[in-house]
Amino acid sequence: MFPRPDGQPYVLVVEDDAALRELYRNALHQAGFAVIAVDDGLTALRRLEVEQPAAVVLDLELPRLGGRDVHKELQARRDMPKIPIVVVTGGDTTGLDPKDFACILRKPISPDELVAAVERCCKRK
Repeated sequence: MFPRPDGQPYVLVVEDDAALRELYRNALHQAGFAVIAVDDGLTALRRLEVEQPAAVVLDLELPRLGGRDVHKELQARRDMPKIPIVVVTGGDTTGLDPKDFACILRKPISPDELVAAVERCCKRK
């Protein structure tokens, strides 16, 4: 799985719900993005150690390591470039600073909403 053999930029989707993960992956892929999808925060951090994506789609409620902790870890890593993060969650967003994220979306969202948010992130980079 690591690293991607073609070296192309990609979007990292971090979602523990298998159906949503596949929906997001398919929508982004159809929109022309290379996508790697993982189901927990620890695997996401391992992936990010190998190669930085163009954007991260991040659920907050994840097994092994929650999305908030993934975000804190990324902020603490001064050696890593800032990666746009699109939060997609049905959970509590209290305490999230919108300035820390490219976008905060509340579930349920349509595939088109997700694609539009990721496209905005990638154009800003």
